[in-house]
Amino acid sequence: MADSFLSAAGWPRPWVQWAVLGVVLGIGLFVRLDAPEIGLMEARNFVAAREIHAGGSWLLPTMNGELRLAKPPLPTWLVAAVMHLTGSTTDLGLLRLPSAVGACLLVLFFWALARRLTPPADQGRTAWLSAVVLASSLLLLTAGRDGNGWDIYCYCLMTGALAAGLRGLQARGRGWGWFGAAGLLIALSVLSKGPVAPYGMLLPFLLAYAWRGDRSALRRQWPGVVLMVGVGLLLGCVWPLYVLSQHLHEASQVAQTESTSWANRHVQPIWFYSSFPVFMGFWALASLAALVWPYAAPRIRPYAPYALLLAWVGATLLLLSLVPEKKERYLLPVLPPLALLTGGLLRYWLNPARPYTRADTWLLRGWVGVVVAVLLALPLALRFVGLASFAPASSRYWITSLLALAGAALVGWRWVRGQLPQAAVVGTLAVVLLASGLLMPAYPQWQRRRDDPGLRPLAQLVRERPALRQLPVYSLGEMQIKWIWAAGRVVPQWDAGADSLPLRQLPALVYAPARGASPFPAALARRFRVVTVDSFDLSHQFADGRWYVTEISRRPRP
Repeated sequence: MADSFLSAAGWPRPWVQWAVLGVVLGIGLFVRLDAPEIGLMEARNFVAAREIHAGGSWLLPTMNGELRLAKPPLPTWLVAAVMHLTGSTTDLGLLRLPSAVGACLLVLFFWALARRLTPPADQGRTAWLSAVVLASSLLLLTAGRDGNGWDIYCYCLMTGALAAGLRGLQARGRGWGWFGAAGLLIALSVLSKGPVAPYGMLLPFLLAYAWRGDRSALRRQWPGVVLMVGVGLLLGCVWPLYVLSQHLHEASQVAQTESTSWANRHVQPIWFYSSFPVFMGFWALASLAALVWPYAAPRIRPYAPYALLLAWVGATLLLLSLVPEKKERYLLPVLPPLALLTGGLLRYWLNPARPYTRADTWLLRGWVGVVVAVLLALPLALRFVGLASFAPASSRYWITSLLALAGAALVGWRWVRGQLPQAAVVGTLAVVLLASGLLMPAYPQWQRRRDDPGLRPLAQLVRERPALRQLPVYSLGEMQIKWIWAAGRVVPQWDAGADSLPLRQLPALVYAPARGASPFPAALARRFRVVTVDSFDLSHQFADGRWYVTEISRRPRP
């Protein structure tokens, strides 16, 4: 039976490799995509896509009726395409599908890239291990489950560009086709998040490859590299140039705002990214060990280009750290080279002919110990948290607990048999799949565990009051983009003291920060009937405030 799954060398057969990667990606990225509530950046993307779906411009997207030029349009186009295909503009699970698919493509592109970077004699084993590591890493799973797709798309496409470009560098001939394909993928990456991926992934890779890679290939194929970069930048600039031709003033203002935000917004110290191995999740200990040159270099070199990968990680961290604006999700381009380093170390540990040292043993024991402790503690943690869907009497609690204990037993059994590397890999994947497949459905309860009872959100109000979907609607003051999403339509901001146009289309509904006629000009309140008809809570606690829905209509004639 084992022969049908394993090759003569004891490694999974190709179809098993695909199946394992498919299970990890399928459970990690697609189970209950609708579970988390919508985030700020997601709301911006989905609102702009909804307006395209409602008949707006694809080339010049809008967000709440105003031009949305701050971000390139490809992520918004993909969500709008899902809306067109499915007819749904509210199902978060469907609208997050493009990001999840983008994360899958990133892993597959990386797998192809890793096969080109590892020795042919390895037969793709290190590349496959590295792809599994990347597919189950913490940051990739969180980014792939988030409808804020700008980061996942741009780095997914740039990873594909690197894979195609490396094929061109390694080609016996000129490799024009591979370089052209790489240039097209670079252009699509630019259309996803501007120059972010060329700066955060392409430039570090080229610097590392020029320093520790095959320099002769760069000298031989420099025309192809020029073609790749030229096609990428030329095609990637088509949309920005079109925007400049149509809205020069607005585009210039946006460009100035975005450039200054890199220096003034979310500013963090230069060492902010020093904790980057943590974003590998339960692979973090192995990833950290893979960065220690004296320990890791002799172990990884037979399976992966250690110096090149370490230089790639270092160049990426350096370039990202030089930008004052820093966020944790900006570490996404560090994951591919770090996953390949981790995969190389796993490949060494899984080699039955490897010489073991005390350092290897203690590292693996520590890693396996953490995994077993997490699996054993999970049933107690679920009791302590007290989520309703995991009540001690529920079947979900007992299924999760039994699977966790079975996983701990399997890992412990392999540990006792002296198979520490296998125990570490199996245990890590068990934790990731258990968390994604069974715990993720309870995430909404976790988010709302401290909510005040009796909250009335705007989305509920819109469902219960058809007039909010049918009558003209305005806002008296700026509404957060999450509220615009919940409103289900464009909500223009109204200056009631200066703009009388809405008063020609009565009755109308107005979202206002105060009840009754108090937020409106006195003259308007005297001329028209101003009545508060409902209200909604702004967040998860009553103390966060409330807005009101006010109806303005003509006074009845005496």
